[in-house]
Amino acid sequence: MALSRRTRAQPVNIWPGFVDALTQLTMVIVFVLLVFTVGQFYLSSTVTNQDAQIQRLSQQINQLNDMLAVEHRGNDALKETVATLSTTLDQTRAERDKLSQQIDDATAKAAQSGSDLVTAQQSLSAREAEIATLNQNIQSLQKQLQDLAAALDLAQSKDKQQEEQIADLGKKLDLALVNKVEELSRYRSEFFGKLREILGDRPDIRVVGDRFVFQSEVLFAPGSADLGDPAKAKLAPVVSALKVIMSQIPPSIDWILEVDGHTDRRPINTPDFHSNWELSTARAVSVVKFLIDQGIPAEHIAAAGFGEFQPLDKGDTEDSLKHNRRIELKLTQR
Repeated sequence: MALSRRTRAQPVNIWPGFVDALTQLTMVIVFVLLVFTVGQFYLSSTVTNQDAQIQRLSQQINQLNDMLAVEHRGNDALKETVATLSTTLDQTRAERDKLSQQIDDATAKAAQSGSDLVTAQQSLSAREAEIATLNQNIQSLQKQLQDLAAALDLAQSKDKQQEEQIADLGKKLDLALVNKVEELSRYRSEFFGKLREILGDRPDIRVVGDRFVFQSEVLFAPGSADLGDPAKAKLAPVVSALKVIMSQIPPSIDWILEVDGHTDRRPINTPDFHSNWELSTARAVSVVKFLIDQGIPAEHIAAAGFGEFQPLDKGDTEDSLKHNRRIELKLTQR
């Protein structure tokens, strides 16, 4: 009990211990801060150095990339150059092979030329001999030409005389022809005159120029080329007059009686006649056959068909078409 009372009477002082602990704790904190500051400074310096190194490395990498791009471009250029050189090399080799072949060919030709040279010299000698022979022939031909020129002059002189004679004969022939034509014209006039006397003034039979014209209706039915008895009766005076005149024409006059058939322009297409050409020709032939049957020599008669292509009247009226359907007789020379 006594001891307990003493203890309560003397309280314990803990402040110095607390101060000591606080001081130590402060020192520890200061030390830790100091260590942290130093570490931070060291880390900052290290980071700064690393950033600088990273920047330098980045620059170096960029430079290396640039150099690599340049190298790539250089490689591409080198590849192109190599390809070009390869092509050139191949071409050069081909040219070399070609030149080698040409050299071989030239060598072979040169070897052949050595043997050909002798042959060429022999051929040259033969050619020279031929040239000498040709020169002799030329001289001979020149002499012949001179002789021919002299003969030509003589012939030209004779030709001139003959031309004068021919011109004179031509004049005489023309005069004789004119006389014959005039003589035939006289017989033609007599022939037409007799026909006029026999036939009289009929509208269906008339003289047009140097031709005696029968209208087709006088001799033929429409679309027909058959001569009936009435038509033959109408042609009988022509035969009579022609026989009288024929006996008077001299044998020297080569006369001929032309019988021409004509139609109008209206087309025709029948089983017998497919065109106006055929109809006009058939009518002329019918008249010619009748004249031959009546004793007119066949060698003095000719038949021709003109269709609708030689109209006397170009009108469209019925009278115009009627005038164009006709048979014409013409006494002329062959």
